[in-house]
Amino acid sequence: MTTLIIAEKPSASEKIANALSDGKVEKIEKNDSYYFKIERNGEEIFIVPAVGHLFGLKQKGKGSDYPKFDVVWKPTFKISKKSAYAEKYYENMVEIAEKCNDFIIACDYDQEGSVIGYNILRFICGKDNCKRMKFSTLTKEELNNSYENALPSLDFGMINSGLCRHELDWYYGINLSRALTKAIKKHGKVFGIISTGRVQGPMLAFLAKREKEIQAFKPTPFWQLILKFKIKNKTYEAMFEEKQIWDEKKADEILKNSQIKNATIIEIKKTKTMKKPPVPFNLTALQTEAYNLFGYSPKQTSDIAQNLYSNAYISYPRTSSQKLPKQLNLKSILEKLAKQKDYEPLVEKLFKLPELKPNEGKKTDPAHPAIHPTGEIPKQLRGPEKKIYDLIVKRFLACFGVPAVRESMRIMLDVNNNKYKITGSRTIEKNWMEFYEPYAKFQEVTLPDLNKGDKIKIAGVIKIDKETQPPSRYSQGSILKELEKRSIGTKATRANILQTLYDRNFVYDKSIHVTDLGMSLVEALKKYVPDILSEKLTRKFEKEMELIFERKKEKEEVLKEAQKVLIKTMKEFKENEEEIGKLLDEGLLITREKQNTLGICPNCGNKLKIMFSPRTRKRFVGCEGYRKEVKCKTGFPIPLKGKLMSTGKVCEKCNTPIIYCYRKGMRPFKMCLDPNCPTKKDWKKKEKEIKEDEEIEKIEKNNNT
Repeated sequence: MTTLIIAEKPSASEKIANALSDGKVEKIEKNDSYYFKIERNGEEIFIVPAVGHLFGLKQKGKGSDYPKFDVVWKPTFKISKKSAYAEKYYENMVEIAEKCNDFIIACDYDQEGSVIGYNILRFICGKDNCKRMKFSTLTKEELNNSYENALPSLDFGMINSGLCRHELDWYYGINLSRALTKAIKKHGKVFGIISTGRVQGPMLAFLAKREKEIQAFKPTPFWQLILKFKIKNKTYEAMFEEKQIWDEKKADEILKNSQIKNATIIEIKKTKTMKKPPVPFNLTALQTEAYNLFGYSPKQTSDIAQNLYSNAYISYPRTSSQKLPKQLNLKSILEKLAKQKDYEPLVEKLFKLPELKPNEGKKTDPAHPAIHPTGEIPKQLRGPEKKIYDLIVKRFLACFGVPAVRESMRIMLDVNNNKYKITGSRTIEKNWMEFYEPYAKFQEVTLPDLNKGDKIKIAGVIKIDKETQPPSRYSQGSILKELEKRSIGTKATRANILQTLYDRNFVYDKSIHVTDLGMSLVEALKKYVPDILSEKLTRKFEKEMELIFERKKEKEEVLKEAQKVLIKTMKEFKENEEEIGKLLDEGLLITREKQNTLGICPNCGNKLKIMFSPRTRKRFVGCEGYRKEVKCKTGFPIPLKGKLMSTGKVCEKCNTPIIYCYRKGMRPFKMCLDPNCPTKKDWKKKEKEIKEDEEIEKIEKNNNT
């Protein structure tokens, strides 16, 4: 008996080989790649890795018309030159498959991993079923258990749901992108490749709706009254009981009546609350927390977590679960974590508690538990990986803690029959917060020790002019929560789709703005082919793929339904192709003009634009006045990679425009154009951030190949 174990990635294949071997692990290097050969109980086993998908969908026959639905699975290296690296892994798999008579799929236990393994099994191994290893960590113990208790058959609900998702996304992505690109090519003044997709369209429409709300917002003035007083050389501020006073005359009258020497304490209210420990991370919660704490984009966090999983330091990250089942042997994980000096004192504190029971959330996942550390001791984690690992470990520890005790306090003051209030809150007992430091952040405002009836000397009462603010923009962290709430996309796809919107010039900035091109795309589709942007339709297909997963619906039925929807949609598109093309053209022109214009020349007042030097073949910022009568020679060097956009602001020190720099896979930043500006003296402090970005870029490249 000779067995082939199909692994999803080279790093996973090595972990599996080392875990299952009875002795020596033979690493066979071939075709500038490698695989492993081991013996177990006298049986010869080959562990051969893929590099993610070795097969992808391709249109049958030729032609660029739309709609098209005839697709076939082909090796990825035959579809795209970008996947040429996959050919050597494909050849290894073909060669070893011919020697084997038993097969086991050991790819990640999710839809993508199931599709990767099943395609290799049927197209290379010539089989339609085999055993399946199911594991959530790459630890030796769990891999051995997964091998010994391998599932006798594949999960065809999961496989068919994954296959259906791939075909649906191909139908939408290819047909809609062809239609959009043809429309602008035929009816526009400038050419641009424009694309959208089944989930990308509704996601962009959702962001565009918020953009329109912000643009249409008209502020309303209101006034606030703030009373200041001092106690033991510390100044405190109390606000008039009406937080927003909409009539200025009323505000002035209250202000006038408040001009007295003393205020009287008329009420002191203290409330104690129990703050439960946090629940363990699922992928969305981890991405949101990492963005809020470290500024990492959701995709960066996903890549870092994947790398930690591949090294067996954490469990499988692409999970929806907030549960830590007893089968994980949680006490054993804690004992292993205690061997790491950073966590030893925290674990010792946990072991003193009367009960070790994690606080869990409501969300579950049929395939994997919540994200948790394995207890394996990491080897030299650096920068981003160290931060994410520490965050996951401390969140895991905090789950076992006792509720924290917080006290909120409200003091009401009477000032000539006008009521002012001051509120504060503080932590009385940290409990679980100790385990989640420095990530547990709560407002700590301690109020002075006062009694009802006390007289307080007023330092002054001031009136503040304010305006209502537009709806807040979504951040890369908050958008994921909203998309999850609306069932747009999946836990595994949302980060990549959001990144695609950035890469294709539809959105920009950390606080997400939609470009003119993005707004034009949404406007055109909403007017002429609204189904493309329908959240309801997207949710419907997501629900139907769940039914396929549960084996309550057939894949072919869902695909036929999608074809009917797209045939109708594409018919509507063709009927309005000219109008759609013109709208897209207008948005593309405005977006390109805005992106090429970075501000106003400080010397002559003309526009500063991104230009290219035919001599150096590098881009730079030059003054448009160079071609005009003024012959202005103002110019500045700029980063050679990434997107640059104007912020509309000017540096106070050097009077040059401040621009926004967005580099794929790296942290966005703002800078003025003058390289000698005094503000750049402190840029050496950013070296740590730059090194972190380089580490993240390496991780991303590793995961992509």
